[in-house]
Amino acid sequence: MDLLYFVLLVSSLIFIHESGHFAFAKIFGVKVLTFSIGFGPKILRIRGKETEYCVALLPFGGFVKMLEESKRSEPILPEDRHRTFEAQALWKRVVIVLAGPAMNLLFPIALYTSVFLEVEQFLPPTVGQVIPGKPADGKLYPGDRILRVDGDEVTSFPEVQQVIARRAGKAVTLGVQRDGKTLDVTLTPRDEAETRELDIVEHIGRVGIAPRFPAAVIGVAQPESPAAQAKLQTFDQITAVNGRRVERFVEFVDLLAENRGDQVVVSYLRPVYVPQAMGGLAELAVLEPGLAQLTPTPRAAGSTAPADAQARAADVLARTGVESADMYVAYVPEASSEWRAGLRPRDRVTTLDGSPQKLWSALEDVLVAGADKRHELTWTRDGTAMRGFFQLRKEQWDDEFGQHFERYVFRSDDWMPNAPDRLVPNPHPFTYAVRRGIEETRSVIKFISVGMIRLVQGRVSLSSVSGPITLYDIAGQAGAKGPEYFVWAMALISVNLGMINLLPIPVLDGGHLLFFLFEAARRKPLPLRIREVASLAGMVVLMLLMLVAFKNDVERRWDVIVTQVRELMS
Repeated sequence: MDLLYFVLLVSSLIFIHESGHFAFAKIFGVKVLTFSIGFGPKILRIRGKETEYCVALLPFGGFVKMLEESKRSEPILPEDRHRTFEAQALWKRVVIVLAGPAMNLLFPIALYTSVFLEVEQFLPPTVGQVIPGKPADGKLYPGDRILRVDGDEVTSFPEVQQVIARRAGKAVTLGVQRDGKTLDVTLTPRDEAETRELDIVEHIGRVGIAPRFPAAVIGVAQPESPAAQAKLQTFDQITAVNGRRVERFVEFVDLLAENRGDQVVVSYLRPVYVPQAMGGLAELAVLEPGLAQLTPTPRAAGSTAPADAQARAADVLARTGVESADMYVAYVPEASSEWRAGLRPRDRVTTLDGSPQKLWSALEDVLVAGADKRHELTWTRDGTAMRGFFQLRKEQWDDEFGQHFERYVFRSDDWMPNAPDRLVPNPHPFTYAVRRGIEETRSVIKFISVGMIRLVQGRVSLSSVSGPITLYDIAGQAGAKGPEYFVWAMALISVNLGMINLLPIPVLDGGHLLFFLFEAARRKPLPLRIREVASLAGMVVLMLLMLVAFKNDVERRWDVIVTQVRELMS
């Protein structure tokens, strides 16, 4: 099957490439003698009116043979002389040559569009979390539904993100529905730089909101609180209150906030650690159901539940001892720097370097920003304050392409799963798919272009160059995973093929375009002898690159090759 996937992928992309040359040659009246997919012996041949269509044995390329006076050993008929490639205006020849790579760069738009057409639902434009210290902190709250952005209606969270991403440093007004009322909230997205692979830096506007709601997983702050007296524990996941189903932590808070001190029956799932799970191969916990009778402290006479979301959460914490489990530690690797500092599971992190911490993801962002520094952490354990000092662990490695990577790791983690998503339908599936297809293609073109530049700069090793064996593996793996993965692989390789063909190497399309550039400057074509020598030099360069790529492929698979040879010989 791998061979079939490989042939299908390569042949399809070659067909798309050569079809570009063929179509525009025909449009401009150039006589096309041969249209071939593959090289070598012909296994299929169809004779058209003036063009022979072929499929050859070796699917590693293809060609469109046009009528060219410089490559004919026999005279050209007078009626065909105006139909030679050389007889065309320079701009027409440029278009014919450029059409092949252009098709490879445009084809992925259709491929990606076909994938994104499957996206039928989105997360709604509802705020699930607000990150402390970000522009939205104190202005937006969990449960706020964004109806408009700068007056334009939005129906999904990705739409909100898309607009905000483009408005870094510029004020944006959000029409928000909160507690049945509509209000306008104005804030300024912060310009955040993201460094991605190949040191590509992207600038994105963000306000610090996330669409997913934390599940109703609780932390019990004090051992003498009503929650502790009811035998509730940190990391219990609440499923119902008095038989009413609960999924989100904010729903649990709302139910308790309305309570005046009456006892409620709380259903929960409790994670119970399984020692030596799967023979010691895995860390595993099972969720065991339970019931608890919780009696919140009565609210003062005449007082009502706070309307503000943060105030409601504070009120519930004060009256029950229950809060979100987000800042509670679920996992601390033994022998890690955090473990040596004294941090243990179920501890509640309070401050980092003297700054109060309210969200685990925000804590991790602060740690990454000061990765090489020694940090002071404070936490509570059963209500007792503790502190310790630690430094992030530094990890270094080289990938299979020889690129060196470094990162600092905070290995401790929390356990705050998301509640099930409540999705909304995609209102414009085709428009969305085309737009995302264009964006994805543009992103891949940028990535490959930067990769080529980094290769020339020496910042990316030549060992990153891959050849047909890697292509064979990619085709097989993508095909085995399913049509969607195969389409993604085809789109990526199509862009690669288009970009490579635009390199200014004679014998490639980019080399022909380079010749045309000299022709435009000189007002006449380069001498045939110069073009022949340049083409020979280009062929040598191309062969060297192919040898490097083949060498890299063999080195990456050397262990597999040796194993297979041994199996054949045994």
